Amino acid sequence: MLRIGMLTSGGDCQALNAAMRGVVKGIFSARDDVEIYGFQDGYRGLIYSDFKMLTSRDFSGILTRGGTILGTSRQPFKMMRVPDENGLDKVEAMKHTYHKLSLDCLVILGGNGTHKTANMLREEGLNVITLPKTIDNDLWGTEMTFGFQSAVDVATDTIDRIHTTATSHSRVFIIEVMGHKVGHVTLHAGIAGGADIVLIPEIPYDIDVIADVIQGRSAAGKSFTILAVAEGAISREDAKLSKKEYKEKLAKRKYPSIAYELAEQIEKATGKEVRITVPGHTQRGGSPVPYDRVFSSRVGAKAADMILNSQYGYMVGMKNGETVAVPLEEVAGKLKFVDPKCSLIKEARMVGISFGDREGDEPAEEIAAAEDVRAAEADTKKEKKEKKAKKDKKEKSKKSKKEK
Repeated sequence: MLRIGMLTSGGDCQALNAAMRGVVKGIFSARDDVEIYGFQDGYRGLIYSDFKMLTSRDFSGILTRGGTILGTSRQPFKMMRVPDENGLDKVEAMKHTYHKLSLDCLVILGGNGTHKTANMLREEGLNVITLPKTIDNDLWGTEMTFGFQSAVDVATDTIDRIHTTATSHSRVFIIEVMGHKVGHVTLHAGIAGGADIVLIPEIPYDIDVIADVIQGRSAAGKSFTILAVAEGAISREDAKLSKKEYKEKLAKRKYPSIAYELAEQIEKATGKEVRITVPGHTQRGGSPVPYDRVFSSRVGAKAADMILNSQYGYMVGMKNGETVAVPLEEVAGKLKFVDPKCSLIKEARMVGISFGDREGDEPAEEIAAAEDVRAAEADTKKEKKEKKAKKDKKEKSKKSKKEK
């Protein structure tokens, strides 16, 4: 009997179901004596032994369905070694669940944080295979991740729709695209949607350059300007701050996000009316585009082949159009950033796209500093969420005691 555990962790995205389908169909094409244990809500299900038995029928008809049939949750890697509120050792609990069910392998679908935990479980002696899930396409060791092309499609569609109203009202529009640490989605959507300015975390921007581009377009008779801005876009000034200094600045920031800060600065510098559109979680939702359906099916089938051959401790990636096995220890903890000097950036500049910098500047030091700043921004947001969660839990506890 082959016993497989499966879970989806971190933020959801399109093609999670398609990838799991690929794994299960691939395994059942070779043998029938298989048991599938689906852990609910990511690592939480593995920690607390919350699972349901699944059959091949559960994976029929889900190729085009978005989200995940198993549910998901965020379980920060840095908290995995910290006991829960009842003193439970999470790592030991996950190992206990694995051995209690006599699993032969864990198939884990997730992004960067998920892979850190997956690699830790590998180091703890569990058989693990992972699949590259993230709309950000920032996983090291693979050219592509499923969810990315679908997210680009949604973001591009948003930019396309903004074009008509931007031209009608002669306005400046900012479309804020997902991507705190890397700008792959914003870069591709910006090019595909015909954005005039694309701001990504890897290239710190200069507000004066942005204002010059907008004014230059007006002088050329172009009454509107469209900016595709990544959530983690950062100014040259902020990129020079230390991680601590930037973290303190973020805590005091009056704007809900970078788009609103930029809007105020642009209106002040140009006198132009600015509007903001934030597609938000729509970029994660809906059916996967055909590319993601094919890609996720391929990596799922490759994972099945690896399981059947007892090849564990790897992430299934894509290199030069072929599925490959990438050692987990090479993937965990690494991000794949946009290279500011890559040909795609150069070609985008050639067709007239501005990145908010002065072409020819050498931003290497700022980019290195910006990486620390992006980490600080992510930490600050997590801290705010954790603080709110603790507050809500405390209020819920008080309310429960009153009711009793």
